[in-house]
Amino acid sequence: MKSDLEIARAIPLKPISEIAEGLGLAPGDIEPYGRYKAKINLNALHRLSSEPDGKYILVTALTPTPFGEGKTLSTLGLSLGLNRLGKRSIAAIRQPSMGPVFGIKGGAAGGGMSQVVPMEDINLHLTGDFHAVSAANNLLAAYVDTSVLLKNPYNLNPFSIRLKRVVDMNDRALRHVVLGCGGRKNGLPRESGFDIAAASEIMAILGLSTGYADMRKRLGRILVGRSMDKQDITAEDMKAAGAMAIILKDAIKPTLMQTTEGTAAIVHTGPFANIAHGNSSIIADEIALKLADYVITEAGFGADMGAEKFFNIKCRVSGRRPDAAVLVATTRAMKMHGSGASMRPGQPLDPQFLQENLGMVEAGMPNLAKMIEIVASHGVPVVVAINRFATDSDAEVELIRKKAVEAGALDAVVSDVHARGGEGGLEFAKVVVEASEGASSFRHLYPLDLPIRDKIEILTKEVYGAERVKFYDEAEKKMRSYTERGYDKLPICMAKTQYSLSHDPSLKNRPEGYVFTVRDLKVSLGAGFLIPVAGDIMLMPGLPAHPTLKEMELTEDGEVVGLF
Repeated sequence: MKSDLEIARAIPLKPISEIAEGLGLAPGDIEPYGRYKAKINLNALHRLSSEPDGKYILVTALTPTPFGEGKTLSTLGLSLGLNRLGKRSIAAIRQPSMGPVFGIKGGAAGGGMSQVVPMEDINLHLTGDFHAVSAANNLLAAYVDTSVLLKNPYNLNPFSIRLKRVVDMNDRALRHVVLGCGGRKNGLPRESGFDIAAASEIMAILGLSTGYADMRKRLGRILVGRSMDKQDITAEDMKAAGAMAIILKDAIKPTLMQTTEGTAAIVHTGPFANIAHGNSSIIADEIALKLADYVITEAGFGADMGAEKFFNIKCRVSGRRPDAAVLVATTRAMKMHGSGASMRPGQPLDPQFLQENLGMVEAGMPNLAKMIEIVASHGVPVVVAINRFATDSDAEVELIRKKAVEAGALDAVVSDVHARGGEGGLEFAKVVVEASEGASSFRHLYPLDLPIRDKIEILTKEVYGAERVKFYDEAEKKMRSYTERGYDKLPICMAKTQYSLSHDPSLKNRPEGYVFTVRDLKVSLGAGFLIPVAGDIMLMPGLPAHPTLKEMELTEDGEVVGLF
């Protein structure tokens, strides 16, 4: 069997100018980065403003295994299927972080016959946006420490500095560090740490900005720390936001690429859904909605993560209303939830995941049912896509289809886009078209004027299924402080494990009657949300014992091998 990389390399690529022309983009709307990718200028959005909007479709999933369940694959495959039906469709996806690429997942741009190509480009650097995010963040961090050392003109309390440096790599050794060692010229010694770039506030700002001016304002609102007399100090106060915006002036432009069938895909930003808001950019979606009949956008991890944040954070900013949602399910994830058996990266799958077992599949159905319920609670019609593997039996697939409809899905359909590309997504696409034509009564889960505690409790009880919430002392203190400072009207961006509906990754399936724990609370004024930190979630992931990087190599001819 060919690897995803080998399949991608066998695809004859079109010049990116041809892809752009087919969408209706003018030559001045794009800035080519080589032959097969290009930045889309923001003036294209202004030029296209009078065009009608396409349908807006969200792709989400049940609680995933550590290997993912094929959301990006399904996002691309659905777009391919729609194009084969004669509908103009664009897939809008996030750029993969190199942390997971070299850690657990390998390539993260679809798979088989439903990929974004060139595969090496999207997984490795692309157009440098992640590096720009890191540079802008770390410029501010360096300036803050220098300012404190050199006469501290902003009267900043060094022990209140909340800004961390970031890097686009899984590096657990950087979670907690001591800065300023080696003498006074090297800065004031203090404890700090690193976050992964995808979890940074600047990545979220890039994804939620609606243009240059909005991005510049959001950068200025970044909270650096507090003064000695307990006044908030922002990047605007320190006159750093302008320089940061300059670094990000090209990163705010979405990247146009192509699929394995020569159709368009727009790739932009990469916030994680477990520790950030987990969606591609508003700007990418806005451009795509003016160019296509259907825009298929992906939200990270399960419906309790990226989809909930799409509905309650991203859609609040953009003002958009999704027309339908697709929820991706697999038999292996159902079996994992139904049995409690684990899947470990780098180790062979337990044989029970590869053999027919209707009992395990049915036992895992409560997780899928809860995810359907979460989407439906926002008034959005949902279709279940069963991402079929070769080892799945007809009886297992039919059981999932039947149970999904009983749980409230409009329909459930098999997706065979990995093996057959758009052809394997035709029935899938027809069902989604029908779903998007129905009535959508989209609503947010909570009003913004509720107290912080109430908003968190709504999420934990109605979305995660907890009986009650336990707030640690630090979280209680922050809630009081942020309320006093006027930050209580912001939406909630929960940081929690992606491997459970709860805060505890060991609680599989559909846990109920448990106590959800919130140990800390952070604020991202630039992004515009509050971040409760639940359980033991880390904002800097670590590499596994057997990372995928061990299988990668560069040949003497300069070709990448072993990426996925």
